[in-house]
Amino acid sequence: MAAEPIEGPRSSERLLILALERFGVWLRSIVVCLCGALGVVSADAAEVPLALSLLVPAFLACGVRLYSLRRPRLFPLALLWTLDAAVVVLTGLSQPVIGGESANVMVEAMVGISVVAFQYEWATRPVAGAALAALGAGVCVLGDVLSSPGQGPDVVPLMRMLIQVGLSRAAYVIVRGLARAADRSAAVRAAARREMEVAAARRATEREYLATLHDTASATLLMVSQGDGRDWSWLPPRARQDLEAMSAVPGFETGSVDLAALLGCVPEGEGQARVRLKTRIDGPLAIPSGPGLAIFNGVREAVTNVGRHAGVREAELRAWTEGDGAVVELSDAGRGFDPESVPARRRGINGSIIGRMHAVGGSATVTSRPDTGTRVQWRWHGQALAPQAADRAQVTGVPHPPRAQVQHTADVRFIRGRLLYGTQLAVLLISLVWQFTISLRRLVVHQDMYRPAWAQTTAFVCLAAVAVIGGAYLLRGRRIPARVRWLSLGSVLAVSAVCAFTLPPEQSTGAPDWAFGVVGWHALFLLADLRAGVFAAFLGAHVGLNATAVFLSGEPTVAQWAIMGISTIGSCGFQLSVGVLMTYLLHGTAPAAGTAAAREEELRTRERIHEDMQRDHKERYRALTATTVPLLVGLGHGVLSPHDEEVRLRCGVEAARMRRLFAESDAVLDPLLNELRACVEVAEHQGVTVSLAVRGRPGEVPVEVRRELIDPVAVILGRTRSTARVTVVWTPRAVRVSVVSEDCAGGRGTDEAAQSPGRTTNAQVAVERTIRGGSVWVEAGWRRPAASGVDLT
Repeated sequence: MAAEPIEGPRSSERLLILALERFGVWLRSIVVCLCGALGVVSADAAEVPLALSLLVPAFLACGVRLYSLRRPRLFPLALLWTLDAAVVVLTGLSQPVIGGESANVMVEAMVGISVVAFQYEWATRPVAGAALAALGAGVCVLGDVLSSPGQGPDVVPLMRMLIQVGLSRAAYVIVRGLARAADRSAAVRAAARREMEVAAARRATEREYLATLHDTASATLLMVSQGDGRDWSWLPPRARQDLEAMSAVPGFETGSVDLAALLGCVPEGEGQARVRLKTRIDGPLAIPSGPGLAIFNGVREAVTNVGRHAGVREAELRAWTEGDGAVVELSDAGRGFDPESVPARRRGINGSIIGRMHAVGGSATVTSRPDTGTRVQWRWHGQALAPQAADRAQVTGVPHPPRAQVQHTADVRFIRGRLLYGTQLAVLLISLVWQFTISLRRLVVHQDMYRPAWAQTTAFVCLAAVAVIGGAYLLRGRRIPARVRWLSLGSVLAVSAVCAFTLPPEQSTGAPDWAFGVVGWHALFLLADLRAGVFAAFLGAHVGLNATAVFLSGEPTVAQWAIMGISTIGSCGFQLSVGVLMTYLLHGTAPAAGTAAAREEELRTRERIHEDMQRDHKERYRALTATTVPLLVGLGHGVLSPHDEEVRLRCGVEAARMRRLFAESDAVLDPLLNELRACVEVAEHQGVTVSLAVRGRPGEVPVEVRRELIDPVAVILGRTRSTARVTVVWTPRAVRVSVVSEDCAGGRGTDEAAQSPGRTTNAQVAVERTIRGGSVWVEAGWRRPAASGVDLT
């Protein structure tokens, strides 16, 4: 089944957007406050009050914006946009107030970081983010004009700001696109798992329902069909109980039960089939209701088998705890039997006892030999579930815990891989664009300031080579080998050292310093999959090299330190925050997205299982409503008498139909013959001698067609008194099933061979019937359609 359409951001994309919004607000607020404080320190004493009157409201606006992250519903979007606009306007207007080179650097860093952060804060509203970026650019131009009257605005910072905005938006689109792709892929895999879980749950419920039918309606109708002048006083309450069991939706038991109390309610039977139970139960035995009811139903069926087949009227029932589970044992000293000789078509042991326990993750064993009695043991352990439990799903839709944990880990790993790939692509894009636009221009324009110039040019080429080598691995979907990674990182740090020591100290972090702001991006690309602490150590070494170069040239002034601090915060601080964000995305957002997706998928699976099981149950009950239910209602309320031959014949027909239904779930090479033999066995239990002949090579027949082919035969066999002959003829393009009964009971019941009430007729199955006195011949045939892919050869 195809994945459900995505009607909005799913887990990864939704959490990514939330993380980026918080990142943008915190980054902008920290940079504005730190750079503003450094700008005030470097300002003249006379300008400090006016600068504070502009910057303090900007700081307060940042504080309100931070508070809005905790209470988003208290602040309308218009108010938040106004607060963001106020920050860039107030910081931009502080440039002419503070004056000097420090003011230019401060405003460029504060507004530059702000317009970048706006692209993440307003990621889902790009128009609002673009408007704030345009406002920031306009404020920078205005501040530059006011601080330098008579001179035109410097377009270089403006172009640099626009490049930053474009790169930040492009980075967001790349990462969001891969997060969205991860969500889609996870949704496809989740849909496939959901279908598997639903199918397993339906199979488990189908097995339980068939076992219930076997133990209730099928057994009751079979006994009625074989009846003679016995005491039928037990029949009405038994028929009413069967109706109640058939109408209940199996598998929807929740909570826990006291197994000891359940076992105390095991019916001992009636009349000659009554079995006196000696019980030794160490209670209470609290276990989940699913296994508890499976054990109870299995014990009930085993007690019934003792009354029917053991030849004794006494059995011992024991139960005790074992670890965190329970063990139940039923034993008798009857005639015993060979379990290996029981045909697979017999449902009492395979379906009602063993199959039930396998469906809930437990086990059941039957130990017996002729003339040595029989012992049946049920085991259930809460933690050590049987391997067969992998083929079932609880109706809650919760997968088996170890498997769920493995799948959750795989989902988290996949989401993390997609986010890592997206962030690396984004950082690589930033590195290359920044280096070959802003850094390249600075290198070319200021060649005369480098001592020597060839060292700076060589460093530029080396840095570009690092990006190209790393990008080649990334674009081919391969991880950068550890040796290549650390050699490249050493080369990047060497570039930092060369550029720091071949540049005039007074120009450090200034316009000629092309490497200071770009080296960190290359290192972040190489260290993206590691924790932020490793990248922070690299940035510390990078900043330390530049500070050392400045300090060795002489003691810098306060203004120089302030400019270096603002530049460091604006470039390296921003890069460090991106590294922290990447660590959070990989180790926080990815697991949270995997957990959220698993929770959403669990709810979807529960709903699907509930809906499908309800629908399946209605379909099953509807199929029985026209035939089995009226019989049980009549027998349960005394309207129909088991002494009536017609009633017994109808019960025999319905018992045969149910046995055929049970045989549908068998994994055999020839399902048609297997289901037909199930009907033959019912007739043989009633004393009918049936000969079965098969001609031709068996082929594949759809289950709906098999039902229509066998049903007329089941009706005739159920009404036959002594002998019948069944023939199956296979040809390359058709199959025919016929039955001949020499002494079929007449009356209206034989009309059921043509069409049973409430049963949907397959138009491709043709049924012919001939009646001569007590002799009846019925043949059902199916011809493979020409367009069908089924081949009977």
